[in-house]
Amino acid sequence: MWNRQDSAVFGWIIVGALGILLPAGCGHYQEPATEENGLKHTKIAFVSYRDGNAEIYVINPDGSGQENLTDNPAADTDPSWSPDGRRIAFTSDRDGNAEIYIMNVDGTNQRRLTNNSVEDGEPCWSPDGQRIAFYSHRRGSQSVDICIMNVDGSGLEWIENPRWDKHPSWSPDGKKIAFQFTRDGAHACDIYVVTVDGGRQSNLTDHWQSDEDPSWSPDGKRIAFTSSRDSKRDDIRCQIYVMNADGTGLRRLTNTRAFDRMPSWSPDGKKIVFASNREHPAQELESGIYIMNSDGTDQKKLADHPGMYGYPAWSPFLPSE
Repeated sequence: MWNRQDSAVFGWIIVGALGILLPAGCGHYQEPATEENGLKHTKIAFVSYRDGNAEIYVINPDGSGQENLTDNPAADTDPSWSPDGRRIAFTSDRDGNAEIYIMNVDGTNQRRLTNNSVEDGEPCWSPDGQRIAFYSHRRGSQSVDICIMNVDGSGLEWIENPRWDKHPSWSPDGKKIAFQFTRDGAHACDIYVVTVDGGRQSNLTDHWQSDEDPSWSPDGKRIAFTSSRDSKRDDIRCQIYVMNADGTGLRRLTNTRAFDRMPSWSPDGKKIVFASNREHPAQELESGIYIMNSDGTDQKKLADHPGMYGYPAWSPFLPSE
């Protein structure tokens, strides 16, 4: 499977790997979905390598209105929407190594939040919009930890677990963070949940293959994730699954001979966006953005282009002004 460490160009995590929130799941604007507005007032952020490096784009849920937000020779990845829909946090190596940045939703006012000599990545907003969770190598190259900071970059806190933790996804009630944990001496990951206060951990999955990319549903009752658990040992593929927030009720949503990964919920919880190479199964690095109902039905392509797409993140309901 894709490994962020092994692919500097594409920045995927072992596994797989960002969204951003929130994966879309990180942070949710509180406007309720109605029949009148549906998902009209939402967008999907994603990463495209169409110009030779990773840039962040947005697109409407019907596939229209693609727009490039970043235009930088460095790699910009891991978009994550703020709960009020006005800003996007992301990862960029434009200043020498991967750091957390923030920008307005139109791509203006891009500025760096973290500034150190090691890799910080995969930002995820808290539901109240006051803090951002992310992973960091600050404790050494053999340790990747989940950290929390204020939205201005101050007030750094650690979620105590000095191992190999990535892809944080904040629960809608703000009390927990789901993340993927790489087991000691293995390349496979499990999904864990940790409480923000006190750091109490729960292991939700335990499989010899990898479970990655957790994304909370807007109602907090379910977690979508990527897994290769139904692959053969000599033919690894990954698919999208969903489970209850306590790890029960596991169900597979996609069933292809491809790499389906990085799920992100719509703010009404009715749909999921994800990345897949199903139209280019022989090319792992050829991928598009797809959308489906939250029960796995009506899967269709949203965006495609020669090259790699990834890190889809569904926005909250956006302000009208």
